Amino acid sequence: MVNDSIKILAMRTGGHKLAHVRDELVRFTKLGMSFADIEAEAQRLIKAAGARANFALVPGYRWATCVMKNDELCHGIPSPEKIVQDGDIITIDVGLLYEGYNLDTTTSFIVGTKTPEKEHFLNVGKKALERAIAAATLGSSVFDISFAMQKIIERQGFGAVYQLTGHGVGKELHEEPYVPCIAHRADKKVKLYEGETLAIEPMYTMGNPALTLDKDGWTYRTADGSLAGMFEETVLVTKDGPEILTKSEKNLI
Repeated sequence: MVNDSIKILAMRTGGHKLAHVRDELVRFTKLGMSFADIEAEAQRLIKAAGARANFALVPGYRWATCVMKNDELCHGIPSPEKIVQDGDIITIDVGLLYEGYNLDTTTSFIVGTKTPEKEHFLNVGKKALERAIAAATLGSSVFDISFAMQKIIERQGFGAVYQLTGHGVGKELHEEPYVPCIAHRADKKVKLYEGETLAIEPMYTMGNPALTLDKDGWTYRTADGSLAGMFEETVLVTKDGPEILTKSEKNLI
């Protein structure tokens, strides 16, 4: 497939902007804050970046972020009732639309008191993302990406989520191909091409990876109440290897 230079330029610029938004939200998040405070700051940062909050364009959803804690994995509504408490694992998922192209990123981090167990849990997720991105080379397959993250997660005794997946991203927020956290043989046939852009996102749990959907119709959490984590970058496939479009300028996350 022919490289789309307009797309790549827009997504490189948008990715840089989104990385800044995500990193600033990590700095901003403090004990006692509500999830609505984090949402308001995200809205401010995205507007200041000259972009649009693409999550708010998803039918039925009106927020710029999804914010979760502890056993909540994804799609959490940033409600004012939810408060950041000491020792929480907070997960912030945020995206933006820039010059017609979507970018998507997520990070999990501890606020307040850290424990070796929680730090190890999050470090495994970071390593899984690193290995998954490294597998996103020209001519490789979706299977290779999924296998790389699943291997890291499960070797540490954690659960790789099987009910949700990563995805292609570009003109639409969610595009094909789907990029699961567990490897499926059929995905060996789904080859990566130059110029392809993917949201690669290891989603995993400290316990059983089975998820349940809350009554709000959005929030997924672990069925057994175990901790959950997610790390996500928007990645460009190039002939020289994978390029992280939402890469942090500093090693904050």
